[in-house]
Amino acid sequence: MPDPDLGNPEFDNAAYVREVHDKGLQFDLNTMSRRRMLAVLGGAGAFAVAGGALLGGGSALADTLEEVESETAGPYPADGSNGPDVRTLDGIVRKDIRTSFGTASGTASGVPLDFSLTVLDLDGAPIVGAAIYAWHCDRDGNYSLYSTGVTDQNYLRGIQVTDATGQVSFNSIFPACYSGRWPHIHFEVYSSLANATSGDGPIVKTSQIAIAEDAADLVYATDGYSKSVTNLSQVSLATDNVFGDDSAARELATIAGNVTDGFTAALTIAVDPSGTEESGGTPPSGGTPPSGSPPSGTPTASPTATTTASASASASVSTSATVSPSATATAAKPPAPQKQQQKKKKHHWWNPFSW
Repeated sequence: MPDPDLGNPEFDNAAYVREVHDKGLQFDLNTMSRRRMLAVLGGAGAFAVAGGALLGGGSALADTLEEVESETAGPYPADGSNGPDVRTLDGIVRKDIRTSFGTASGTASGVPLDFSLTVLDLDGAPIVGAAIYAWHCDRDGNYSLYSTGVTDQNYLRGIQVTDATGQVSFNSIFPACYSGRWPHIHFEVYSSLANATSGDGPIVKTSQIAIAEDAADLVYATDGYSKSVTNLSQVSLATDNVFGDDSAARELATIAGNVTDGFTAALTIAVDPSGTEESGGTPPSGGTPPSGSPPSGTPTASPTATTTASASASASVSTSATVSPSATATAAKPPAPQKQQQKKKKHHWWNPFSW
């Protein structure tokens, strides 16, 4: 089989993984560079190669892990850098982010998705007590606090603190694929809960979680996600303006589950706790400032009490097909070669309302 052309928008990554799965290390080494191997296996399923075997987890051959890429927070972070700051509101520290909180009362409908993020330092040790602020769009591609019709909602946003293993988890719904972007979840890493909720930071890392295509195909075939089918067909990991330079090598989550019972997504990342502070509202690591502006009606304060519940917590689904973890990645540690210089990325804001 020829070397996969990951830069080709028509390249079927999922089909390639199925075809080459379990053909052995020598096949992998002959057909893929290390970078391309990571891109196919996914960030949560990265491996260390040693002594002719693929070893899940750390490796004695390397002293440090590669840090996850810094990405733009985009135009809808609600972290105070571009409009409202949801981080400072009572109730933001929560695991279940499907409902709005405080004076808002709406619920985001969709196929259930429980996602987790495990944060390690560059030596592979869990970072305990860090705070993760996570947010994403709803099944219509809208962001609470910004998008027309949901400016009085604050659902699909929350903060959790890493446990003894460096992990946080959230109960949510499967995000849509909106025009111009691969389906994703945003997150910011803070050194402590106090820093995350004070409104002052500093931010240790701003990045994104990429959603696996196999799972997205199943979800987008269900009721409520029809617009995502067309949008997903017009973008790939290789052409996405955030993940495109390496097809989300360290940002692609491992996903398992089905549309009846819901899905789980997991990603393990490495960050440098002593690294340069990042800004949540602008592209870190030398990126070009985004163009454009949030939609009209962007609020400057917390939601008012005028909102009403607008949807049920579960979506109507029409299939029970299952995605297993092996469909996208099979390990739970980030890559373990020597840390390389972070890539300089150029980012642009995409308007999720241009269906």
